Amino acid sequence: MTQEQWTAVDRYITDMLVPPDAALDAALDASTTAGLPQINVAPNQGKLLQLLARTRDARRILEIGTLGGYSTIWLGRALPPPPAGHLITLESDPTHAAVARRNIERAGLASLVDVRLGAALETLPRLAAEGTGPFDVIFIDADKENIPAYFEWALELAAPHGLIIVDNVIRDGAVIDDASDDARVQGVRRFNELLRAESRVSATTIQTVGSKGYDGFTIALFTG
Repeated sequence: MTQEQWTAVDRYITDMLVPPDAALDAALDASTTAGLPQINVAPNQGKLLQLLARTRDARRILEIGTLGGYSTIWLGRALPPPPAGHLITLESDPTHAAVARRNIERAGLASLVDVRLGAALETLPRLAAEGTGPFDVIFIDADKENIPAYFEWALELAAPHGLIIVDNVIRDGAVIDDASDDARVQGVRRFNELLRAESRVSATTIQTVGSKGYDGFTIALFTG
């Protein structure tokens, strides 16, 4: 199996099951034009996020790591219209946040989505102080070094039976290397240790291959 074949299979899955969408395509194009890193979820992964949120009958979603708002649009479309539905997404980079806001507005979700600019570890305590939660779905797709801290905040902000989804947790298989000098790998490993010790969640991790390479995601059910 090769990256070329993984990408071709992803394209086949997308062609079969993920219909073309002008707003999502425009979000990717705008992100590329603005020079954002091409690290957004793949279309079939975006639809998976949406299906998980719909299965949870989510009303409130928190996303940590907005980038250009591609996954934000997928998640936002799982929600009912405001005021019943609300999504807060956290982004530390002003350029990324500006691109995301335009993409979200183009998708017709501006009234549903609140893009918060600033370092997530500064914004998350403010959300807790505001009583903004609890959140039915929390998607963590930001700097991997801080995944353990983001996870701990997710536990504070999750609704009973809420889903906590964490992306990029396999790192091309490097997650099994306890001697890795990659801070991202060590961040994921510390997260896994927290997850193993946390009695309030039931979780599993799935390896994935596709257009984004070899990686994976964790899904944790918060039982409170």
